[in-house]
Amino acid sequence: MLGSWWIALRIARREARRARGRTALVLAMITLPVLALTFTAVSWDMADLSRAERIDRQLGTADAELLWVASTPVTQSAWAESWGPREGELVPPGPVTTERVTALLPPGSRALPLRRWAPFEARVGDRIDDSIPARAVDLTDPLGRGLARIRSGRAPAGPGEIAVNPAATRQLDVRPGGTVTSGDGARTWRVVGVVEFPDKLSPMVTLHPAAVEQPEAEASWLVDVPGAVDAELIRRLNDRGVVVQTRRPAPDPPPGGAAAGPEEYATVDVEGMSISVLVGGLGLLEVVLLVGPAFAVGVRRRRRDLALVAVAGGDAVHLRRIVLADGVVLGGLGAAAGVALGVAAAFAGRPLTEQYLFQARFGGYRCWPEALVVIAAVAVLAGVLAALTPAWTAARQDVVAGLAGRRTPPTHRRRWLAVGLALAAGGAGVAAVGAARTTPIVILAGLILGELGLVFATPTLVGLLARIGRALPLAPRIALRDASRNRSSAAPAISAVMAAVAGSVALGVYLASDEALSTRMYQPSLPAGSVLVTRTDPGDPPDPPPLERVAEAARAYLGAGTVAPLVEAACRIAAEPCSVDPVLPADQTCPWLPGDGLSDAERRQARADARCRRDVAELYGAYFQALVDDGTALPILTGADPADTAAATAVLRAGGAVVTDPRYLVDGRLELAVNGPGADTRVTLRSYTVEGYALRTGLPVSRLLLSASLADRLGLDARPVGWAIAADGTPGQARQDRFVAALRPLAAVHVDLERGPPPNDARPFLLLLTAASGVITVGAAGIATGLAAAEGRADLSTLAAVGAGPGVRRVLSLCQAGVIAVLGSALGIVAGLGTALIILTAVNRRYAVTWPVQEPFPVVVPWAALGVLAAVPVVAMLGAGLFTRSRLPVERRLD
Repeated sequence: MLGSWWIALRIARREARRARGRTALVLAMITLPVLALTFTAVSWDMADLSRAERIDRQLGTADAELLWVASTPVTQSAWAESWGPREGELVPPGPVTTERVTALLPPGSRALPLRRWAPFEARVGDRIDDSIPARAVDLTDPLGRGLARIRSGRAPAGPGEIAVNPAATRQLDVRPGGTVTSGDGARTWRVVGVVEFPDKLSPMVTLHPAAVEQPEAEASWLVDVPGAVDAELIRRLNDRGVVVQTRRPAPDPPPGGAAAGPEEYATVDVEGMSISVLVGGLGLLEVVLLVGPAFAVGVRRRRRDLALVAVAGGDAVHLRRIVLADGVVLGGLGAAAGVALGVAAAFAGRPLTEQYLFQARFGGYRCWPEALVVIAAVAVLAGVLAALTPAWTAARQDVVAGLAGRRTPPTHRRRWLAVGLALAAGGAGVAAVGAARTTPIVILAGLILGELGLVFATPTLVGLLARIGRALPLAPRIALRDASRNRSSAAPAISAVMAAVAGSVALGVYLASDEALSTRMYQPSLPAGSVLVTRTDPGDPPDPPPLERVAEAARAYLGAGTVAPLVEAACRIAAEPCSVDPVLPADQTCPWLPGDGLSDAERRQARADARCRRDVAELYGAYFQALVDDGTALPILTGADPADTAAATAVLRAGGAVVTDPRYLVDGRLELAVNGPGADTRVTLRSYTVEGYALRTGLPVSRLLLSASLADRLGLDARPVGWAIAADGTPGQARQDRFVAALRPLAAVHVDLERGPPPNDARPFLLLLTAASGVITVGAAGIATGLAAAEGRADLSTLAAVGAGPGVRRVLSLCQAGVIAVLGSALGIVAGLGTALIILTAVNRRYAVTWPVQEPFPVVVPWAALGVLAAVPVVAMLGAGLFTRSRLPVERRLD
């Protein structure tokens, strides 16, 4: 056996050198995914810091980092990744200063406070940017120098200086030597350098500890001690409530008190691993389907050589090994090239990967040998699987026909069609079960089974379509005939296109349906054109800016027509948390609460009860924003029509209340409850029944509007919190920034307006899937067309001999590409739509028996994506027609 394999590998190496074009094609299709996987594995391994690298990054040049968490003894894990009280509960340590920390250490020790996160606000043009965090540490101190890299300039040396990293220079639009103004405009910092912390490459500012209020609050301390941090020192610090991070593991904690570190609870993500394996298997299937036609054409061109092997005494096993050796050789070469190029790309592209993907510096340059071995083995497996069907076909060929150079189209048994249909039906059922139980693994497994079934059924379908070709013109008739005769090469290409298109269509339909469901369930919080301006510092200063100044800025920058004060009903004692809410009448209250304690019969009753057909949050009790108004802000906040607004205003001016939900109104009266905190839940402190009105128009937003006199009767204060503005249209971000800047000398404010449903984050992913499917379609059509042209030179010579014009070859190539692209895309679109329909139907059937009632998924077809996928075959056909040489070859035949 070893000898026959050695000979087979030598023959495969010779064949690879002889058919260089086909070899390059197969190597490219195997090398590219290996390169991508290798790049990912190597980058991930470099990004996964070792414990020593993490500790060096955390401590810098210090001996240890101390975190004072309690005034009572604590226990910690070996590497201080978790901690807990030794007994009882943690007692806060109170104010901690550097002097207190140093007093716990041996004589001659030093401590440096480090605040890894501090708030930072800066003014950028007319807006305030509060998205950039700050780190407060003295990098001029020897203990802090090892924490960061100074790329230019120097570290901050005082409270009026800051340093920024490269990302922050772009976001703040500042360079060393420039200045940055705080959000409130009270102070200005000078940028003295560009400093980069290796664990955070996203925007960050470095402050000197003197620039932070209470710099030692929520801080840890880097310490330098004489000698080493031994076990006795760690135990003594733990007894004082201090957690110690050192370069060596801490000693074992006392019995019964250790807090287990994350390593002790390490678990394997079985679901994530299963999904990764299934997705990887789907990608492997795609590679096999794309590479398979090249091996099939190679077998047909070598049928005389294989027949000679059979004549010389080789049996079916030897013939299969010769063809499988092609897969081993090309798979091995593709694996070696892909791994080498992937490692080189990961090392060369490391700075870009660090900056834009991980946003942190990597550890040392290293590979992941185990992963690279697995990737290389999978590449070789892909080559062997791609050569498996051609090898089986080669072992069954007619030796006499092979010696004579005649084609012997293999017979395709109907059992493969039956197997394919059974797998497709079984996969649909498995996917439906997974969708009903919301199990992604089962759904993905069903999709893969269904695609395998369609792959098995594709050759029979190609043979059936070839019979239609009898009524077609010459070029499409020849194209269909060649596809039927060479099913071993045409069917895998069609299946590859089908698999890619089906996956993108199914996922596209699901994402489009999910977006439609989100849009349908979205409830706007403000009418169109309404702007809510709230103070971010309502208590400082206590008095709001004059309404005239706010209205003037609103008219100038927001195009405001009406500006009304926004006043909230609040407790007279600020420290007393309370709320005022309308009470839902008993005949409108759902008798069941959501939970797992309900029986199936109770769930059916709840679904049939009209009182229970509300959102889950409303079933637990809706939250009403209680405002004090005389009717001025009401139309801006609710969008009610004039008649409804006039009636509600009359009730408010008469001392009543207005609610936006008519269910709370009983005979023109509203029951209001003032709720306060209780032992477990909020309790009703006092309740009143007052004259009320319920809006019938406007937005269904939970709002409660009280008159000033009623708020006083309820024991509530009217607290100004902002303004409601009726703007001319929806102001853009630039106008909002200018408005905020105009009010900044008076008060810090935040602008809120109705922006519509949130954008769909999955749309770029859908476009990426569509583009990938289009590339696979064009690539598979081009590969199959090129292989068919190389295989059909004799037919082209015959066409030239009987007088066919040069354009016939272009039309023939166009039709050959069309058979692959059109048939694969059509099957993929149908399969994708069917899969999505099965999944959505199963999910909706599951929702139909649950309570609380959930909105079913609508079936939405992304016509734009389908249009692109339908146009891709046209592109493939035009490309095949344009890039094919029109001159037909004329070859002399000696027979």
